[in-house]
Amino acid sequence: MSTPATRALRVALHGDNILTHPRFNKGTAFPAGERKAFGLTGRLPYCVNTLEEQCRRGYDQLCTRDSPLRKNTFLQSLKDQNWVLYYGLISRHLKELIPVIYTPTQADAIANYSHLFRRSEGMYLTFPNQDTMEEDFLEQTKGRDIQLFVCSDAEAILGIGDQGVGGIGITTAKSAIYTLLGGIDPSKAISVTLDVGTDNEELLNDDLYVGWSNGRVRGKAYDKFIDKFVQLVRKYHPHSLLHFEDFGVNNAKRLLDIYRDQHAVFNDDVQGTGAVTLAALMSAVGVTKSRLTDQRIVVYGSGTAGLGITRQLRDAMVQIDNVQEADASRRFFLLDRYGLVKQSLGPSRIREDLQEYVRPDSEWEGVPTNEHGEIELFDVVRKVKPTVLIGCSTRGGAFTEKIIKEMAHGVDRPIIFPLSNPSRLAEVDPKNANDWTNGKALMASGSPFPPCKNPAGGKDYIVAECNNALIYPGLGYGAMITQARALSDSMIIAGARRLASLSPALKDPDSALLPDFGDARHVNTEIAIAVAEQAMDEGLADVPWKKDEVREHVKKGMWEPVYADFIYDKDGLH
Repeated sequence: MSTPATRALRVALHGDNILTHPRFNKGTAFPAGERKAFGLTGRLPYCVNTLEEQCRRGYDQLCTRDSPLRKNTFLQSLKDQNWVLYYGLISRHLKELIPVIYTPTQADAIANYSHLFRRSEGMYLTFPNQDTMEEDFLEQTKGRDIQLFVCSDAEAILGIGDQGVGGIGITTAKSAIYTLLGGIDPSKAISVTLDVGTDNEELLNDDLYVGWSNGRVRGKAYDKFIDKFVQLVRKYHPHSLLHFEDFGVNNAKRLLDIYRDQHAVFNDDVQGTGAVTLAALMSAVGVTKSRLTDQRIVVYGSGTAGLGITRQLRDAMVQIDNVQEADASRRFFLLDRYGLVKQSLGPSRIREDLQEYVRPDSEWEGVPTNEHGEIELFDVVRKVKPTVLIGCSTRGGAFTEKIIKEMAHGVDRPIIFPLSNPSRLAEVDPKNANDWTNGKALMASGSPFPPCKNPAGGKDYIVAECNNALIYPGLGYGAMITQARALSDSMIIAGARRLASLSPALKDPDSALLPDFGDARHVNTEIAIAVAEQAMDEGLADVPWKKDEVREHVKKGMWEPVYADFIYDKDGLH
């Protein structure tokens, strides 16, 4: 997939054109011979730097920025100048800088996108220009080997909702993570915003808003627009992966279901969140010496993420523990804005996609309800005595001391996953959950949190970061490297099982449920191998290798942030 760094590239750019091209620019790292060949001797200062020296200089400059958002904009500027330096710098400070270029800081950058705008950074496909969509699409993709499209309509961005054209910021961040942690060649990925308007009044009233200032398009017109884009991807890049990101609850799973049998598609909010949560839960049940199907799981927040997690856990129960789907579904108790999803709420308050998880009213006789006839979280916990409590609600502090202590009464090692992010939206601060359970809780969170002190003394408890970036780059790369015709449920579960197998908790029950984020590149490599092997087992791969050659091809194909040697050739790469 990538060009090995030791192989010379023939490049047609010359002078300022190569210095302003982020894919080929080396800045002060151009050696003397290349400076002469490309007309750069008088355009650069005399000293030739190594990439390591450039990264040190870049990091020093970064440290002068006094806020995460200013660091984010500095790194975006660096990315616009020099890809190798951008990825090289971040890879050397991975744990520190991923939260700057991704969640939580990227949410602030997206919310301020129109006011921070300096230059375009991807493909902008806009509803009123749909008649020229194919022409606009080919303008950026024709003749290129594109293996990854990351697209969003920006209706449900990172806990901050509808952000219109600012959604390009989440797709570029996701693409960068694919490169950093999955080894995807950045020249073979395109970030796309599908601008169908916005219902965000603040944006609509902002005279600096750079997107289409119009209410969000819905219904058949919306579906036609999305389908036109998907069919262009299928027509011109049939072996690519199409990654859907931050679509609204009414579209995310629906679009995934429409296209998953037509192309290799992936929705990170549905499948990635579900897969990394599955891995964390598999690690936790390993600690408790139980099975997935032994769990009683309360999911607080049944939007795209919550329902995606529920489905992923259920499907894993079916595949791993060999139970019937209906039996697995009964292990879940879902709550949304109407409280427990139960029969008497009626069709007006139960979305179609929640029907499989509706609880019969007969189970809840004698359980208190509020003035609207709804059963709230505390009473669900008291009745169910869950072994697992998962939060996807974006309601900060929803898991109160009363609720956590009630849960802890019913189980020796309560499994508590406050997954909403950023951290201010987490359902409970892990420190509090740790204190309220006397250090017995097994936890994973959606945002990074500091270690928790053990109330009884001893070592601190490391809270696993249930970050999709621990798994989705490997899932995607495994599908891409094999040119898989689909990213199947079994491929995703194979990736989750490989991630769970790398859990520190398997060696020490009081350690983190997931690997340290600093190991994310190695972890995603292993996940990609597992996914690729599963693709071959299922007959979905379109490559001539044998299964025992997968590891070699996966590692060989990964792009690394190192400078290649260049030869000037007027007919070479542009």
